[in-house]
Amino acid sequence: MNQPSICENLREKIVINMSGSIRLLTRIISCFCLFINGTTTSAQINNFEEAVKSYITTYREIAVKEMMEYRIPASITLAQGIYESNAGRSRMATEANNHFGIKCHIEWTGKTFIQDDETKNECFRNYSNPEESFRDHSYFLSQRDRYKPLFNLEITDYRGWANGLKACGYATNPQYAEHLIKMIEDYHLYQLDVADFSLVFNDSIPSALDSIYEIGTAAKFDLFAEGPGKRMVYLNNGLQFIIFRKNDNIKNVAKAFHISERKIRKFNDMKKDAPLVPSQMVYLEPKKRQGAIDRHVVKPGETLYLLSQTYGIQLDQLYKINKLKTGRPVKQGQNILLR
Repeated sequence: MNQPSICENLREKIVINMSGSIRLLTRIISCFCLFINGTTTSAQINNFEEAVKSYITTYREIAVKEMMEYRIPASITLAQGIYESNAGRSRMATEANNHFGIKCHIEWTGKTFIQDDETKNECFRNYSNPEESFRDHSYFLSQRDRYKPLFNLEITDYRGWANGLKACGYATNPQYAEHLIKMIEDYHLYQLDVADFSLVFNDSIPSALDSIYEIGTAAKFDLFAEGPGKRMVYLNNGLQFIIFRKNDNIKNVAKAFHISERKIRKFNDMKKDAPLVPSQMVYLEPKKRQGAIDRHVVKPGETLYLLSQTYGIQLDQLYKINKLKTGRPVKQGQNILLR
């Protein structure tokens, strides 16, 4: 597939430093032993595959959450993280929690990590934990003008994103886009971009709702459309909802979707002055009287309101179906009927 037309004005300015590319390829060759011929052993291949699977299991929910807030495909985020950090095993990842090889640049005021790259003793960002690295990666791409054309692509166009990142100068390796695309397709990471969490390996991928609420749930949702302000609109139990952003307020959401604040609060069983919080599900239409599945076993920290939002069911109906007194808390291990 040919590279997209985005960033054409930058393409001619990208000069590949051959000696730097050789050093880069030498540094990552163990990471991509799957793509190197002849001398690769079965043990090396298996070790790499296991490391990649472990990396995906560990960070896929974070990648989906970043996608919801910043509209960067989760598949791209994970593929870049795997590539840049050798599936979390590089020295930069283990000692500096830097999973995306982001250098200091003039604006960085945090801790630093020094490592040879294209030149000797280059300055890289040093994070307190991997989550900070993922968030800074999202911010880095969304705030730089040269990457802005990428955000005009469909969220499911991982090929366009991969080629665009290369064209816009994210990496000097001429095969950068091909590596990302192969990683995404080999490990079915594209499934994460539509929040359709079917089976990828031999275990079940948790719903992205787990990352929002930090609970286990059988609920699933799908990408529906792109709404006003490039907000991703999702479907859950046949209902449209969005994920409340960090800098959102209910007034702006109501205005963007031409729904009154009163109705948004009513649709989401919210009291008059109750605040919305980042990562909260916000339904854009009335919730239903029953769920898509029969029951849910309560896990630690869950409330009936949380289950009401998770499964798209009216809160008063949940109390009624389960013959519970309004406001009565649920207990861990309790079976809650959803229909």
